[in-house]
Amino acid sequence: MVRALVMSSRPISWVNTAYPFGAAYLLARGTLDAPGVVGILFFLVPYNLLMYGINDVFDYESDLRNPRKGGVEGILLDRRLHRLTLWVSVLLPLPFVAHLAAAGDAAANAVLAASLFMVVAYSAPVLRFKERPVLDSMTSSFHFVSPAVYGVLLAGARPGLTVWLALAAYYLWGMASHAFGAVQDVEADRAGGIASVATVIGARATVWFALALYVAAGVLLLPVGWPWALAAALVLPYVWMVWPFLRITDERCQEANRGWRRFLWINYLVGFLLTQLLIWGTILR
Repeated sequence: MVRALVMSSRPISWVNTAYPFGAAYLLARGTLDAPGVVGILFFLVPYNLLMYGINDVFDYESDLRNPRKGGVEGILLDRRLHRLTLWVSVLLPLPFVAHLAAAGDAAANAVLAASLFMVVAYSAPVLRFKERPVLDSMTSSFHFVSPAVYGVLLAGARPGLTVWLALAAYYLWGMASHAFGAVQDVEADRAGGIASVATVIGARATVWFALALYVAAGVLLLPVGWPWALAAALVLPYVWMVWPFLRITDERCQEANRGWRRFLWINYLVGFLLTQLLIWGTILR
């Protein structure tokens, strides 16, 4: 049971939400205090279990048809664990959220509330933002950008233009990554009756859409000043990742899984390089 809950939270993705919050909080506040530690722990596990646990329950039928389910990219959650997963997914975040809400001001709490709403709205019945093309990519990106925005605000900072440009670039990167990730599931999602940006505009158009967003993210980073503008080069591995699939067809959509598997390790490489850039830039300030 515990193993299933842990796997449902996607351990390989924990860093994708904890890191943006932690980095933003530390850069904005200059130190790591109790709210920062609680925030990192919250965005490491409870946040991801809420996001992916709900998804695993309400996407069960389509997951049955998805050959990717059963590994690091997501489990096929035993139907007998669905009710328990929903309860744990909702209850585990509560003490963390209570502590963070007490530590933050109105602006920070508004972002935290929006982040939690978007996590639930993505997969929960009726709302199901994941089945609303383009909104699916926008919502998914918000899942990863909002921890960074929240980190800045919880630290008591008010972001200037440079920070907003960086966050906007990160948002476009998130949209691109979600869209490209949806390509490999075109046939499985259609068979399961699930709509996505990829099922609506097709595999090839979605890859081009992702490419355009990655490039746009890099362009947005160019005016942020030295040495931060060097981060624009960090989109190049993602351009390389999607390039071989620019001529993909819907029938061959599963071939994009090769690119998605590269995405998983590219993130760690880019995260390492970004960390070095942040350290360097902080020293130069």
